[in-house]
Amino acid sequence: MDTNTITTLQAKQLINENLNTIFSVEFTKKSTGENRLMVARLGVRKNVKNIGLKFNPDDFNLITAFDMQKDNFRMINCNSLISLKIRGKKYKIDDLSHFCTDAEGNNTII
Repeated sequence: MDTNTITTLQAKQLINENLNTIFSVEFTKKSTGENRLMVARLGVRKNVKNIGLKFNPDDFNLITAFDMQKDNFRMINCNSLISLKIRGKKYKIDDLSHFCTDAEGNNTII
């Protein structure tokens, strides 16, 4: 399978444009610094309580997705994306070096 290189913004757009499409994404977890591979999809209504979030995920460059393996909703940290596989195509995210985590665990732009 060929791997194309895209930016974080392009990856985020691809994910958001493919509602109800299963995709896999690899990113670095903010809490532990470990790489995580998630198989997920957007547009899931299972277990939705219509309470809403107390914050806007876009403000923190996060995407709320349904994790197919954990059978629950999780956040994808777009600041630390490594790769994306969607609709049979694999993408490597090329602008990882522009982001880092400071001592308090906040994502910052280099």
